[in-house]
Amino acid sequence: MNIAVYLGSSFGKDLLIQKETETLGKWIGSHGHTLVYGGSDSGLMGILANGVLSEKGEIIGVMPEFLVQRNRAMDSLKNFIMTKDMAERKKVMLEKADAYIAMPGGPGTLEEISEAISCVRLGLFAKPCIFYNINGYYDSLFAYFENMISVGFATESDFQYVYNAKSMADIEYILGGKHEI
Repeated sequence: MNIAVYLGSSFGKDLLIQKETETLGKWIGSHGHTLVYGGSDSGLMGILANGVLSEKGEIIGVMPEFLVQRNRAMDSLKNFIMTKDMAERKKVMLEKADAYIAMPGGPGTLEEISEAISCVRLGLFAKPCIFYNINGYYDSLFAYFENMISVGFATESDFQYVYNAKSMADIEYILGGKHEI
């Protein structure tokens, strides 16, 4: 399975998030999955990629040309796709992945997973969109989703492939084909 992971190129301040990022990377690598991610060796992106590589896992890095020119790319990637811009990067990652995971991150992380959710909502594909909700990081976002439903801008079925994973066990369960948590 190709798993897109959206996450920051900074470390953040929460050491548990860093630890769980490494755990996710090692899990992807050790279970024969392929990581699809932004292609950087900085911050959480580097932790994730190094976790996958430590287990001899496969990685597809996808990065726009302007970031490659800023020396942001991970040099050791065998499968690296350079895109013309961020829009093309998002498109390539959406197409290459069978599932999407958002680690705690910033606006870019939210933008990318939101696009995946929109594609599911529009019926373009039916792939799991998982928020790895470490230390309640995404609790307010899930409250926002509930508010969207309660005021009529979305329905419960719009979020049928959106998951609030609070542990690696939840992620394993969701990606194992049993989507009820």
